[in-house]
Amino acid sequence: MKKILLLAGAILAMACSRGIPVETVDRFPEGINAHYPSVSAPLLPQQLIKLPYGSIRPEGWIRRQLELQKNGLCGHLGEISAWLQKENNAWLSEGGEWGWEEVPYWLRGYAATGMMLEDPAMLEESKIWIEAILSSQREDGYFGPAPNKRTRIMPGKKEGCPDYWPNMVALWILQDYYEFTQDERVIPFMLKYFRYLDNLPDDELYTSYWENSRAGDNLWSVAWLYARKPEPWLLAFADKIHRCMADWTIPASLPNWHNVNIAECFREPATYYLFKQDSSLLWATYRNYNLVRRAYGQVPGGMFGADENARNGYIDPRQGTETCGFAEQMASDEILLLVTGDPLWAENCEDVAFNSFPAAFMPDNRSLRYITSPNMTVSDGLNHSPSIQNRGPFLNMNPFSSRCCQHNHGFGWPYYAAHLVFATPDNGAAVVLYNACEARITVGNGTEVTLKEQTRYPFEETVRFTVSVPEEVTFPLYLRIPSWCSNAWIRIPEGSRDVAGGQYARIERTWEDGDSVELELPMEISYREWAVNEHSVSVDYGPLTLSLEIGEEYIREDSRKVAIGSSRWQDGADAEAWPSWSIRATTPWNYALDLTKPVQLQERRPWPSDDNPFTLSSVPLRFTATAAQVPSWGLDETGFTDVLPEECAPRSSESETVTLIPMGAARLRISAFPQR
Repeated sequence: MKKILLLAGAILAMACSRGIPVETVDRFPEGINAHYPSVSAPLLPQQLIKLPYGSIRPEGWIRRQLELQKNGLCGHLGEISAWLQKENNAWLSEGGEWGWEEVPYWLRGYAATGMMLEDPAMLEESKIWIEAILSSQREDGYFGPAPNKRTRIMPGKKEGCPDYWPNMVALWILQDYYEFTQDERVIPFMLKYFRYLDNLPDDELYTSYWENSRAGDNLWSVAWLYARKPEPWLLAFADKIHRCMADWTIPASLPNWHNVNIAECFREPATYYLFKQDSSLLWATYRNYNLVRRAYGQVPGGMFGADENARNGYIDPRQGTETCGFAEQMASDEILLLVTGDPLWAENCEDVAFNSFPAAFMPDNRSLRYITSPNMTVSDGLNHSPSIQNRGPFLNMNPFSSRCCQHNHGFGWPYYAAHLVFATPDNGAAVVLYNACEARITVGNGTEVTLKEQTRYPFEETVRFTVSVPEEVTFPLYLRIPSWCSNAWIRIPEGSRDVAGGQYARIERTWEDGDSVELELPMEISYREWAVNEHSVSVDYGPLTLSLEIGEEYIREDSRKVAIGSSRWQDGADAEAWPSWSIRATTPWNYALDLTKPVQLQERRPWPSDDNPFTLSSVPLRFTATAAQVPSWGLDETGFTDVLPEECAPRSSESETVTLIPMGAARLRISAFPQR
């Protein structure tokens, strides 16, 4: 009887899917999109094509994050950071004092946020700096600040030789600006600058630490430029970049173990793969990704525990990541999606975006933490070295305490929002990162359509699409089916069918105005065990990792007293308006989970009225688990969260019911639990 029922079910499933134009594919077809510039022959064609700024209008919680950023630190950093003051700024006037990476770091996120929100004031302010960059180009092609005291002391630099690292970031700003405005000055500007670099002897190009590690950013700019202006000499220049920079293809090591360098630079071999079509380069990027996670990444949240620089033996989930490391990892994932189409990079981007990045900021986005860890029960302005690698006040929420993260964090959210919807080589559309938005995209025979996405993913399981077209048009629509989802369903006008995880669903049909698609991504509780970290365990719910709910007490502090020594405030900056915050745990946190009893979804709370689900009070999902305290697990001699207790450490005999919440809403958190 059971066999008969199974056979009947199989026949019914086949009947339901017959005639429904949905198939699953691992990657996108080869080809050249007819409507958007993209890398093509003699380079390896891209798998996905980014839409230009202005094509995607973010909505829902991602729009709220961008608005918080606009009204928070990124939007107002120009009022407090000495490096962003206009007077005597080397990016605005020749001979200025203030000028290194801080201006382009900040401007990249600030301008991109303005473009995504189409905010007139932000766009106007951005234009002041962009015009200065464009007008700074010398006759020989160099642009930006002239060599100054900062560049002269860079190890590896000859006296008076410019530092090319800040200009790498500035070029990304110009690329974004060109996509938004089509300003015809950008392409010749970039060509002239790359000619300047190409004319340098090899031993004068990328000789100092940062530019040598990060020249892959220039390589991506060359690929972007070649897609729009395919001049043959750019191909040889790409070879020169790869030849002169740090070698990120080493089989069993990395050039250095600085966490932001790794997050930013591990992708360089895959970028060069576009030029050389040598698969060993592609696999070098995958090897880099896996190597650092095998050595330091046995933790949840999508990252690896390096603090600022990874150290042998420091692999516990109390080790963290710089905030700008989160943003750089997300950007690398987005670029690798363009290059490979591999859903792995979408899943890692979501892992970082949903679970690690939001908790690095205060809820109002007016200050941030330099280091954020998967297990973090202390967030204050004290020195916790050597428990973390950094010596000084690196764990409190400070509006201006570290020059890199405070200026560089801002591009994380707008770049994520700019990569929600892609064009495909077969003139279709692909939705790869799910979030509420409205995208205008040219498809098929050249028809512009509007794709409206409505969802509160990852806090709900349904993603709804409405297609608006001026006339009937045939094109394929691709939807990523996450690997964690074993029973996804797609509903279209012709019917519905199930689709397997870890692939793309391809829907090719003739679309009429108002047609809808509904994607169901049922989420289940799952567990990951981290064998090298005391067999600790993490709990996942779909793409969300769960953390212990810990009571948080926020303690306001004077930012001038708890900032690190290199902080520089503008004269007249109102420190009272920009306080720092320590966060103290008010409830026990030293729990081991009892996995003989399942973690369960306790409640779905009403969606927060302010559209921000990443706070302790507003997070809409809450779960229950059974746990027991580990009495020996507490704070170490530096006052920081101690390493995970040994498996043999005594557990309390009394069980308790504890609450778990999504990790991104937990600014204090235990996310890798001992097992009872």
